[in-house]
Amino acid sequence: MKIKTQKRSYDQWCAVARSLDVIGERWTMLIVRDLLVGPKRYTDLLEGLPGIGTNLLAQRLRELEANGIVEKAELPPPSGATVYRLTPRGSALEPLVFALGRWGFQFLGKPKATDAMLPDPFFLSLRASFKPERAQGLAERYAFAIGERRFIVEVADGKHVIREGEATAPAATIIADTATLFALRRRELTVRKAIASGKVRVEGDPKALERFLEVFAWTKESLAAIGV
Repeated sequence: MKIKTQKRSYDQWCAVARSLDVIGERWTMLIVRDLLVGPKRYTDLLEGLPGIGTNLLAQRLRELEANGIVEKAELPPPSGATVYRLTPRGSALEPLVFALGRWGFQFLGKPKATDAMLPDPFFLSLRASFKPERAQGLAERYAFAIGERRFIVEVADGKHVIREGEATAPAATIIADTATLFALRRRELTVRKAIASGKVRVEGDPKALERFLEVFAWTKESLAAIGV
């Protein structure tokens, strides 16, 4: 298939160069990252990418659509909203996104005051820190409420499913902001202190959050490697 390259091209007959012609522009891979969590409205993408600007986001989405990486879809009633979602070609970028995340983890360090703590990177990163050996025998669904956003994390048979949406019959609903959830995963904040301070509310089984962290929190070794 002939690709539609950006105005700038490496003009090299090389698969790496061709890939970067398509996905190498600023913000493109972060749009893909967020869509890996689930389809999103334009306003959701804009909110999740602070600093991008509405015109640039529209341009990047047009480029991704033109290359068959992203497509528009209509949500069923009663929503009826138009969303952007990854095509099979776009979804095939998932291993690349995770490879970038694993490689970039060495540069992560402690959060800076200017770093945005966003829901989509949080839930996508859960897939990388999942510990299947600790999830054996655990079959549970967790609901997360972050502002107006809703997410579902399911664990069963040593596997996991993470997506955006409303959960049915979860073991618990965890209500918090993203910065607090990251702090819990880094073990800088205990569940007891988070609940006592009001930073976290758990509706349902109060021990469900601890079980969630047992299989999704970063290890001490991985945190020590980046100086956290």
